[in-house]
Amino acid sequence: MQCDYFDAGRCRSCTLMGVPYAPQLADKQRTVEAALAGRVPGSAWHTPHASRESGFRNKAKLVVGGTTAAPTIGILDRGGEGVDLRGCGLYEPGLHQAVLTLAELLPELGLQPYAVPRRQGELKHLLVTHSPTGQLMIRFVLRSTNQLGRLRRGLPALLAALPTTRVVSVNLQPAHAAILEGDDELVLTPEDTLPMPVGGVTLHLGTRSFFQTNTAVAAALYRQAGDWIQAAAPRLLWDLYCGVGGFALNAARRGAVAQVLGIEASAEAIRSARRSAAELGLASADFVTGDATVLAAQADPQPDLVVVNPPRRGIGADLAGWLERSGATSVVYSSCNPTTLARDLDAMPSWRVADARLFDMFPQTDHAEALVRLER
Repeated sequence: MQCDYFDAGRCRSCTLMGVPYAPQLADKQRTVEAALAGRVPGSAWHTPHASRESGFRNKAKLVVGGTTAAPTIGILDRGGEGVDLRGCGLYEPGLHQAVLTLAELLPELGLQPYAVPRRQGELKHLLVTHSPTGQLMIRFVLRSTNQLGRLRRGLPALLAALPTTRVVSVNLQPAHAAILEGDDELVLTPEDTLPMPVGGVTLHLGTRSFFQTNTAVAAALYRQAGDWIQAAAPRLLWDLYCGVGGFALNAARRGAVAQVLGIEASAEAIRSARRSAAELGLASADFVTGDATVLAAQADPQPDLVVVNPPRRGIGADLAGWLERSGATSVVYSSCNPTTLARDLDAMPSWRVADARLFDMFPQTDHAEALVRLER
């Protein structure tokens, strides 16, 4: 992939930009294998799942800078001034066009960009998510509600310029800190979720729901996990850190398991998972809000198979210890951090890795997503 912003030195976020994709993927595979050496036998590795090398991102996280009349959307330079990256080649085509349209619309909305060096202004970020159906979720991260009325008045113009927009919201982030978003969210549209069809299941993304940035690779990740789950034929599956239910719902829809329980700390995500299950008529799928480690230790009956999809910090010693003591016979672990995956595997000595596969969610970077299947 060639990038004018990278070549001009305006953006270095894609650390592998300019490296041909095939060597990128091969190097990433070698790096992950090295990180998991002694824990994953060579025979367990499947062929890595590749991505499109450009046009793959379903979400844009844009810092807003510049002035009200001439805003920039992209990143900040070292001095805290805005660098415009509206033409970034990583975005899906529909998202790419939405970002260009929003950039042109911002001066009409009249929102004052937040100037980091001067601690003045209101609009900090634009967060835009694009679904496979072309629908959009647009979130404006503001410092306060001072310009909320201006945005409400400009909403008809926004919806006219981007008619596939389903959700528009304001997130309030008052702190002068490198924090993407705050705790308070105000939804300005009748709809508050973005339907995301993936692998035969429509997931509902709330304004603060996590979802993989690469929709096509996420679908492949769910499909591979579903194959492994179906082969194990568990009676009861637990999906810990289930988010909006991607792994659990895909397994239940395929009839790969008799009963599914998803556990997630985000109440918003659990509401979305329950909505998807109801739409699919999956009476066998239940979802509860809570801490995965605490609920796992308390629940009865215990599962035959456990899916874990933790944040970068991994599952930690307590949950690894519970898995070590549990009666489960299979674990499917989706990891975005090979280092913490290696640590967690070391804490579960009775388990062995039977299958492993790299999924390239983020071409042009060294980020790696690994899916492993464990058995006793």
